[in-house]
Amino acid sequence: MKLFLDTADISEITDLNRTGMVDGITTNPSLIAKSGRNIIQTIEEICAIVSGPVSAEVTATDYDGMMQEGRKLANISSNVTVKLPLTEDGLRACASLSADDIMVNVTLCFSAAQALLAAKAGASFISPFVGRLDDICSDGMNLISEIAEIYANYDFSTEILVASVRSVQDVVDAAIIGADVATIPPKILSQMFKHPLTDKGLADFMTDWKTTGQSIL
Repeated sequence: MKLFLDTADISEITDLNRTGMVDGITTNPSLIAKSGRNIIQTIEEICAIVSGPVSAEVTATDYDGMMQEGRKLANISSNVTVKLPLTEDGLRACASLSADDIMVNVTLCFSAAQALLAAKAGASFISPFVGRLDDICSDGMNLISEIAEIYANYDFSTEILVASVRSVQDVVDAAIIGADVATIPPKILSQMFKHPLTDKGLADFMTDWKTTGQSIL
């Protein structure tokens, strides 16, 4: 499973990219607003750090506007993935941009029917929001299972990008189901490295090693 960071924070991206675990980045208007920076400059900097797909979202809601903004974003770098909303105009724009070999991430997916349409429109990625479904007492991971089964039935190339991830367990559950990607906040990637028994085991090893009086170097 690929792991994308869901952030526009350049310092966080730089730090976690050094781990070798970051396969791509997703951003959205809310994350750009939180950063307080210019969207074009921010995406340029992220693309210079991360070689994998970098999702940059349009803000237009009509087809013509999405096409204009999408092409401008795609021109920033070859690894930019244009992020479009799962609306009728969004899927029209997805089909047009995909036909020109521009990667597209269709976002705000909340049903298997929507995911089917995105795949038919040629989306590179579909982003189902599992956390937001869980918030309304629906089953986010069940949606991932449904999409995975549908895509396997018809050999769609669209990758399932699990979004709105709230916990490490969400990442594990998505991986068990077979999702292609999980996009996660930096804090969740940091949590994935940790387990109290790992810390305890390492402390025990170091205590025992000190009693030998040895040095490897």
